[in-house]
Amino acid sequence: MQINAMPAVTASAVPVTSPASLKAAVAPAAGQFDISGLFIADKAARESSAASLAAVAQKDGPKALQSVGFTDAVVKALGDKKSPAAREGAANAVSTLVKSGAAKALEPLFIDSGLYAALLDTFADKMPAVKNAAVEAVRGYVAAMDPWAAGLILPALLHEIKTAGKWQMKTGSLIVLNQLIASAPTQTARLTPEIVPVLAEAIWDTKADVKKAARDTLEKATALISNKDIERFIPALIKALINPVEEVPNTIGLLSATTFVSEVDSPTLSLMVPLLARGLSEKLTATKRKVAVIIDNMAKLVDSAVTVRPFIPKLLPGLIKVESAMGDPEARSVVARAIATLRQVGDVPHGDGSDLPPLKKADEKHVAHNLIAIYKKANADPVPSVASVEVMYVSNLAANLVNDKNFDLAEWQALAPYLAFISTHPDPITIVNEWVVRSASQDDDDTEVAEDEEEGEELCNCQFSLAYGAKILLNTATLRLKRGHRYGLCGRNGTGKSTLMRAITNGQVEGFPSPDEVRTFYVEHDIDGSEAETAILEFILADKRIEADKEEVIETLASVGFSDEKQKQAIGSLSGGWKMKLALARAMLFKADILLLDEPTNHLDVVNVAWLENYLTNLKTCTSIIVSHDSGFLNNTITDVLHLNRFKLKRYKGNLEAFMKQVPEARSYYTLEAAEDYQFKLPDPPLLEGVKTKEKSLLKMRKVGFQYPTQPVQQLYDITLQISLSSRVAVLGPNGSGKSTLVKLLIGDSEPNKGGEIWKHPNLVIGYVAQHAFHHIDNHLDKTPLEYMLWRYQTGEDLEEMMKANRQISEEEAQKMKDGGVVVVEGQKRIIDEIVGRKKLKQSYEYEVSFKGLSSSENIWLPRDDLIKRGFEKKVLEVDTREAQRLGLLRPLVRREIEKHFADFGLEPEFVSHNTMRGLSGVLVITHNRDFSESLCTEVWAMRDGRLEASGHNWVEGQGAGPRIDKKAGDEDDQYDAMGNKIENKKQKKLTAAEARKLKKERIARKKRGEEITDDEL
Repeated sequence: MQINAMPAVTASAVPVTSPASLKAAVAPAAGQFDISGLFIADKAARESSAASLAAVAQKDGPKALQSVGFTDAVVKALGDKKSPAAREGAANAVSTLVKSGAAKALEPLFIDSGLYAALLDTFADKMPAVKNAAVEAVRGYVAAMDPWAAGLILPALLHEIKTAGKWQMKTGSLIVLNQLIASAPTQTARLTPEIVPVLAEAIWDTKADVKKAARDTLEKATALISNKDIERFIPALIKALINPVEEVPNTIGLLSATTFVSEVDSPTLSLMVPLLARGLSEKLTATKRKVAVIIDNMAKLVDSAVTVRPFIPKLLPGLIKVESAMGDPEARSVVARAIATLRQVGDVPHGDGSDLPPLKKADEKHVAHNLIAIYKKANADPVPSVASVEVMYVSNLAANLVNDKNFDLAEWQALAPYLAFISTHPDPITIVNEWVVRSASQDDDDTEVAEDEEEGEELCNCQFSLAYGAKILLNTATLRLKRGHRYGLCGRNGTGKSTLMRAITNGQVEGFPSPDEVRTFYVEHDIDGSEAETAILEFILADKRIEADKEEVIETLASVGFSDEKQKQAIGSLSGGWKMKLALARAMLFKADILLLDEPTNHLDVVNVAWLENYLTNLKTCTSIIVSHDSGFLNNTITDVLHLNRFKLKRYKGNLEAFMKQVPEARSYYTLEAAEDYQFKLPDPPLLEGVKTKEKSLLKMRKVGFQYPTQPVQQLYDITLQISLSSRVAVLGPNGSGKSTLVKLLIGDSEPNKGGEIWKHPNLVIGYVAQHAFHHIDNHLDKTPLEYMLWRYQTGEDLEEMMKANRQISEEEAQKMKDGGVVVVEGQKRIIDEIVGRKKLKQSYEYEVSFKGLSSSENIWLPRDDLIKRGFEKKVLEVDTREAQRLGLLRPLVRREIEKHFADFGLEPEFVSHNTMRGLSGVLVITHNRDFSESLCTEVWAMRDGRLEASGHNWVEGQGAGPRIDKKAGDEDDQYDAMGNKIENKKQKKLTAAEARKLKKERIARKKRGEEITDDEL
């Protein structure tokens, strides 16, 4: 069953947002800037308000915007799905502020505040004016920002172009990328190795608008290439990407006749390498020989191993394969020469280059530390905080300069305005001048250290066996780990991936280095509810596992994005993405040699996934072992694959894509195709009594609001929806938007406390699989699955259901039941004791009621509505649930049937009856897998900031139109008694018309004689 939504709002149905309502969002104090002035309809007044705020921001920087709650107000307005005017006004507010000269003040807040992600989401807004305003806001921001921020903005753009489900998000991101190319050509040119592969895929998009826009952007991106030798071939290279079968051989022929004399840089290689890699797979020996000639000539003109290193895994393995298979001695010698040149230039004396150590990059944390040291040396008073948003942002810009080996004084002095926001004394220019000198000298030192790291220190080399219960998972398997490598742990479900991770954490892997030798840290969402009110900084300081003082803790938290203000927030206010960052900060302070990450991208939005990829790929001395079903994340992150298969652990060099080429069957691990050896089936639910069509509403919410008692703000606002048997709903939204809270209200784990009502069909039974695998069984982990099922359904009712919040009777409800429990029967007052039964009454039900102090012979029947008015709604619900579960109990509660039920889900009887649930691996709920949701769901509930917008699945509330689902002849379900014995139902033979007339005459005759006629005979 799935969840239905209300129709999407339309422009005609939405009133223009008033200044008063915007003031309510961020109410200004007396004399404070009125943020609502940025959102009003009057363009002149809006621009005047923005100019006023910009003037203050130019002087005071991000603090001016933070003090008036600018980013929070804009993000909230962008999420107002009921008001296109508010969304458009919010996007225009960003544009107006940027045009008014406050871009530099906005930059440190733009990404980490969630404003960037909110604007990207708005690219797919249904209202063209809103969508265009959002695209223009981001485009304008990119045009005005510091060009060295290109590397911070780009990852999320590329992620949208590659994976966005809505084509408008792709075209909007391409427009912004065009602006990035125009505004920061030098900086974007460095990033073409990341850009070109994504655009090369986008030009094959099924949507014509995306395809056209991607080709246009690809042309603009390749125009950044300044190599004069290939400039004239750029159109041919683009054609080869668009039509590789016909164009690749011709283009290779043209390039092989070219004499290369210009220096070959990274942008040049980013365009050439896809063509050359494709050429190595061509059939003709002549074509492969030409590719080898081109590689040999170009490699000689590369000035640094750093430049060619990212492209070696794409070329060297192919050259080695061609050399071994080529029969022509002369052509083979040409290929061998190209291999030798590539090895020399890339500094790869051995191997095929697929397991190269990561490139050394500047760490913004160290860059920031250097900046603070300079301020201290200059006797600044006060010394700026390393965790301030200004220091964090300008350090990212400086790190990008260092990574580009750019120590030009004029470029660095462009950072002075950001330092002026931090402190005007000492003079920002003086600080910058010393900063660039220190950064240049340390960069030289770091380069020398990197050479030592490439030796590949071995952290672990052990042989072990691993079992769970009586099941062998690994038998004499070998695990070898090198420092700085990132290993993806891959295997079918049930092969022991999570078990191995936990065994390493618990010291159960024989031969694995002890904590004294190698510090290992398991990164997971392990923050329980008792820590929800603890401040982030206090939480880290209280962790006895870390070895750091308060200053180092603050610095480390700042390095992963926690500003001074955010460090003071409670842990309970963090989204899933920020909790993962917090877990990684703890790991950094733990000074781990090995990080174990189990599904680290679960619950992360686009920006946070990009951040996590960047963080992991920049680790130099720390080894990672990663389990993830996010194939894109894994492919972009890992350097090696550890494959669990047939009780062994085998290592493959390269990323996930390279692994799948070597082990094609592994592709099924990351697709939705059913594996032959692992299938499960859900039992068919029984028909619901009283429900004749799949479109009839079974569950409704009307204007429901909710707020957690421990939170200062409301989580859900005015939620209205309905669900029918035909509903198939995907609930989407960024971290913290209220998705899980909404589901908990639907299933009864929580109750509305800010108005509204929830109605559920009396016979409806809801099955719930939570994101947290042990949500239902936390208190039963030491039971076997068999024991748990026998406990849960021992009375014929679901005991877990009885424990939900919507079943607990409050003092107020108990008083209402007491007041309404008096019934007058034949002039005598009676007090209701229990509701003991139920039967059909027209379109509803009536309930058998017993009275205190009276026998069951005095019981009476009361209508459902009457009992609810008397306050007995939860008692009625209890009877409804009991009856619904009785109707759905198709299997007897005996061991044989329970084992058979679990077998349908791939769980062997050995686990069901003999192993406790504590050791079972978790259930993966794929909440971020677009293929999964799109193949199943016909309706979307989009959540943002506690508000719901529904789309898809055309249903009409209350009518229940649709084909009938009455049970067909012969479809009777098997029935069992309480002891598990099957009840044989004998079908009655259908009477002919003549037989029916005969029986009727007999009944009439019997009635005349005074004999009793039963209801069944009538």
